[in-house]
Amino acid sequence: MISPLRLLLSTATGVVAATGLVLPTGAAPAAAPAAPAPAPPMLRSQTVAPLPGGLDTVLVVNDNNPELITGPGILLSTFPGRGRGVPEAHLDVPLSGSFDLFSHHVYAGKPDTLDSTLWLAVVAQPRGPKPVTLRLLGGSTALSQSLDPAMAGAPFLPLPPLLEETTTPAYAGPGSRVAGELLARRRSPELAREWTLAPDQPSTLVVLPLPVRGLDPLLNGRNLQMRLLSSGPVSLATLAAFGPNDAPPPADTWARLLDGGLSPKEHTPTPRGASGRIIYSRVSGVQVGSVWRGTITAPDKAWLPASAAPISWPIASLERGTLGTGQVQTAELKAFYPGTAWAAHGNYGVEYDLTIPLRNTGTTPVQLQLALESPIKGDQPQGGLRFNTTPAKAVMFRGPVEVSGLDGPGGRTSGRRRFHLVQRAGDPGPALGTVSLAPGAHRSLRVRLIYPADATPPQVLSLLPVKQSPPTPASRQP
Repeated sequence: MISPLRLLLSTATGVVAATGLVLPTGAAPAAAPAAPAPAPPMLRSQTVAPLPGGLDTVLVVNDNNPELITGPGILLSTFPGRGRGVPEAHLDVPLSGSFDLFSHHVYAGKPDTLDSTLWLAVVAQPRGPKPVTLRLLGGSTALSQSLDPAMAGAPFLPLPPLLEETTTPAYAGPGSRVAGELLARRRSPELAREWTLAPDQPSTLVVLPLPVRGLDPLLNGRNLQMRLLSSGPVSLATLAAFGPNDAPPPADTWARLLDGGLSPKEHTPTPRGASGRIIYSRVSGVQVGSVWRGTITAPDKAWLPASAAPISWPIASLERGTLGTGQVQTAELKAFYPGTAWAAHGNYGVEYDLTIPLRNTGTTPVQLQLALESPIKGDQPQGGLRFNTTPAKAVMFRGPVEVSGLDGPGGRTSGRRRFHLVQRAGDPGPALGTVSLAPGAHRSLRVRLIYPADATPPQVLSLLPVKQSPPTPASRQP
């Protein structure tokens, strides 16, 4: 199972993976041959600019710590703590109107059995004496591995770097599938369209299994995202409990868990503002911001001249990873648990909705390429972007992108097209398509993506001339 920012042991230049080696008793490790020195990265000289626009103020219940659930309990609760058995297990944040839920967890089974199931529940309750209607505006959920046709699964298939969707969705991993279904406005059948919440008691919105029976290794994950609209203020909680393999735990289990404590958290973050190596940790809190909307233009213009290419804008830039722009796009947290991330690093589940009104202000035709890329992470200006010349193993982006306005067949402009990307660390491109503009012509591009759970930030959105000078070797970074 590959998951977002695995173990979250991050440095200023990337994610550190933990590995282990088990040797027979008394055996000595064989001398490993010296690995050849990696080729230096290549620098593509270009402009890297802050991404215009910004996040909205919609609240998002961001439930990702722990990622690996090791015990039952409250995963995240916005209920008031007063009158509860463990008051500090609740963040006391009312949710009203539009709000979202992003939940991503994995389960590795129990050491004494091969067929256990962890059950995840979402419960909600009005904050006043009247019933509240809760509507699902959009929602999807998927397991990493499913042996039951009734449960959506999304195994990590070895897809090519670029695959255009046709009538069959393309996905690899639960984050990829859920992001694609939300972009396409498809709803998982596991999720109801509407709930009526009675006052004075929690109502169960959904109960979902995380099974490991029949899997090798015993490891499974689930991603769940919901866009909700409430008619009044509510509290919401996500809960974890062990139960039978083929049926949810008894209904009163969830009310009992609300009066208990937290499921164990993981990965204490580096304090905000501290120097040196950084551990981002995972998020367990309520963030401010669900959608980043922006129109990309030149300063004081209503358009972007085609002559601005090559130019790139960060996607999901974060502390120690602004690619020289100084722009941290990370959503701030309204409330979070001690020992968890102090900001929503990576903006997982956040939608980017970007418009690029292009104009050819020159006297000759131009052709540009649009690409989403995964350059080498960095924070200082480099005069461009650095890319690996030797393919890396770590996958940095695995998910869908939707684009409107590219060149289509017969000289026409295409409508919405969805592409699935799999990019490794330091991968440029590949191009999603081209934009051809005659002198004085204009074209509007629209790019939408939901930052998927199975990715590692940051990426860039790039506009590149079709013909470019070859990149020059970049100096090695310490």
